[in-house]
Amino acid sequence: MTTRTPTTDPAPAPAVSTSLDDVTGWWSTAVSRIRPGEILLRGYPVQQLIGQVTFAEQIWLMLRGDLPTAAQGRLLEAALVAAVDHGPQAPSIAAARMAATCGIGLNNAVATGVNLLGDVHGGAGQQCMEVLARLEEAVAAGADPDEAAGHLVAEYRAARRHVPGFGHRFHPRDPRRDPLLTLVGKAAADGDTPGDALRAGLALERALAAGRPRPVPMNIDGATAIVYRELGFPPELGRGLFVLSRSVGILAHAWEEKAAGARIKGPLPRPLLPGYEGAAPRDLPPGERLERP
Repeated sequence: MTTRTPTTDPAPAPAVSTSLDDVTGWWSTAVSRIRPGEILLRGYPVQQLIGQVTFAEQIWLMLRGDLPTAAQGRLLEAALVAAVDHGPQAPSIAAARMAATCGIGLNNAVATGVNLLGDVHGGAGQQCMEVLARLEEAVAAGADPDEAAGHLVAEYRAARRHVPGFGHRFHPRDPRRDPLLTLVGKAAADGDTPGDALRAGLALERALAAGRPRPVPMNIDGATAIVYRELGFPPELGRGLFVLSRSVGILAHAWEEKAAGARIKGPLPRPLLPGYEGAAPRDLPPGERLERP
């Protein structure tokens, strides 16, 4: 006789009460409210913003939750304008132009360029913001700016690392440096920004030039890093702002290339062929056949 062990039905799952608030709160946001006939952006009706704020001020509003002061808006706009383009020498722009010749849509060509902006190409601004923050903290703790900058540069050199935001492979002196730093200097003198990042960046520039026959001036990444630090943006948003800025140049170049009508332009002009470092031309020995599964 087989004895069966009585089975116990599993306890029923507790009932889940889902209210309308639970559903509408799934994508709850403080950025915008969209309803029939209504578009609120950070609380402002869009019709009140149109024609009244600049695009840079709108970017600030969306990211920070409120409108910038006039001085803050001018600084942000200057940084965005400065970084829009660096020609086909920039991999992101070259890739976007090449993509446009392959017949894909303009949005895909722009995305191709934007997707090349990472740690190596396009990431130095964020990295420089992190370095500036570290130097600012040291100075706030009582360190002399030039001494702290000297220690930091020595640390980078000992590790054979490049200090991000300084020097340029193309420009002996980046033409975007001086206008941006002049604007930051004025904003700091007027009390519109603290000036800490500017002092830290200039101290780093002096430390990098010490003992060298030629200075190592900061580039666009260093100059915009100072602007974004002075404006209180976290480093990751600094990179996001660079992407917004450079997207303008990527779009312009992709559109120009698309309008030209060329098809499939590779990285080299047609008369030029890539170098080859492989085996010399050779023949398969007679009588040998490739084994196939």
